[in-house]
Amino acid sequence: MAQKISLLYPDKGVEGKKLSETAIHDIGMDSIIEKLTDNKKERDYIASVMRVMTSDPKTVQYRCDIFDDIFNNKKLRGEIIEVFEQINFMKEYSGTNRGIETNAGAFDLLQRMNDIGKYISCIESLYRCLNESEIKSEGLQNLKEYISELYNDNGFMGMKKDIASLRADTSNFKSITVGINLNEAYEADSIGIVSLNDKYFTRSGILTNFLDHMKVKEDQISHGNTWDEEYNYEPFDMRDKGASDDGNLARAAVFNPLALETLLKVPDSDESIRGITSHMNEIADQLLKKMVHRLKSVLDRYSMITITDVTGLMPEFIYYIRWAEYIEKLMAAGFSFTRPVCSDKAMDARGLYNLKLASLDGKSPEDVVVNDMDFSDEHRVWLLTGANRGGKTTVTQAVGQLFFMAEGGIYAPAESFEFTPVDSIYTHFPADEDKTMELGRLGEECRRFKSIYEDATDKSLILLNETFSTTSFEEGYYIARDSVRAMLKKGCRVIYNTHMHKLAHDKDEINEASGQYKAESIVMESGGGVRSYKLKIAPPEGISYAMDIARKYGVTYEDLVLDRTDG
Repeated sequence: MAQKISLLYPDKGVEGKKLSETAIHDIGMDSIIEKLTDNKKERDYIASVMRVMTSDPKTVQYRCDIFDDIFNNKKLRGEIIEVFEQINFMKEYSGTNRGIETNAGAFDLLQRMNDIGKYISCIESLYRCLNESEIKSEGLQNLKEYISELYNDNGFMGMKKDIASLRADTSNFKSITVGINLNEAYEADSIGIVSLNDKYFTRSGILTNFLDHMKVKEDQISHGNTWDEEYNYEPFDMRDKGASDDGNLARAAVFNPLALETLLKVPDSDESIRGITSHMNEIADQLLKKMVHRLKSVLDRYSMITITDVTGLMPEFIYYIRWAEYIEKLMAAGFSFTRPVCSDKAMDARGLYNLKLASLDGKSPEDVVVNDMDFSDEHRVWLLTGANRGGKTTVTQAVGQLFFMAEGGIYAPAESFEFTPVDSIYTHFPADEDKTMELGRLGEECRRFKSIYEDATDKSLILLNETFSTTSFEEGYYIARDSVRAMLKKGCRVIYNTHMHKLAHDKDEINEASGQYKAESIVMESGGGVRSYKLKIAPPEGISYAMDIARKYGVTYEDLVLDRTDG
């Protein structure tokens, strides 16, 4: 039998660094993940997968191949969702991986029988959909082989036959009639099973509630304790808190509050209900000796079935499926996505854009400006300058999103994307006020940057947004210059979004002692005060941006001093 399959890791030994929640927020991916599904457990799982970055190209390629199969095979996605619904993956598998205890009662055995029945159904559904689908990825091919081995194993066929036989034997077990004796204080004195029935009880329209029954005249109270099949059934939900307002429980409590407490214990959790079931097991076993013996005899053969080996794959499938559904909608609206390609290029991205823009209501592809950017030895650190609100932060986030999604195996928001995987993404964006009280803004920025630098490697991506800009220009410039030189020395891939234009002007001086890797100036084009949101490699335009803003808001010397009302 093949070893247990993972759709996320081809090798068990692959490890990765865990991104901070701050980094995920800074690149805007937390808000994107929120849009993938309404199910919080699914969102949390997707985030937990993606936040562990791996620089292993084999793992990235493995994931990309699986996502490619799932994205391009909508029928497979639909069938997997059906399997997902069958086994109800988002609930806890309370009984799916346990053996048969020697003292297991009838209800435990029946539950175990259902668990194995779900397992059989799951294997059959996966076998069918994987064999009917055109799949190319190593991961799904391995899963197909694994499921085929399970399905064609003689033990599986024998188990299927045995479980079908058990279900036939127990199919008439539909309901239980319970008898309750009361003492002189009208408290529950004992509880027992009166009969096991082959039909469900159905709601009665005649007997409205327990209290009405108890308040009728004496000659309307049933004499003796023999059921003549004329009793009526009035159900209530023991976990329904609203039932205590106007339901049967409230009326019963008025009649005898102690009886409610003693008899029902007012279960408010699954554990309480399981407790009642366990209490009834003893009586049921007395009445079902033959059935219990047969259940134990058959189920003991399959006590080592590890159902979670298969059901554990469902979250991994859902991870890919939710992303496929989301990207499919955006592609249908005209937005570009590309399959990432691992290569020896540090990064070569064409037509990249910030996914947050595509996710805004009313946005169309025509509203979103795309850009090209690369990382290489000559462009290891990008010194990004431009006008306020000119798109610098948007582009900085977009680059982080590319690596984040690509290493998760997901199509990237770009026209094409080649890259060498990074081991982590570090962000240094402006801190909240309450995080800077003790050290001050500059002290907090220095502390954070040093922590990032010490943890980063030559395989890391660092995104800096206005770092060291909270102090005077002179102080910030010298700290920033030394930081850039250090990052070049280490070989990190860096985008430094800054208003310190002198830093970009002095790139040649910085590069002189940097060795293999170089810094380059890149600007957000802006002409006549109009923001194009397009990148170009060029020296910073400096004062012209400030003049654009000054003219726009009327704070040039001429606007402020000269009287323009005459002309």
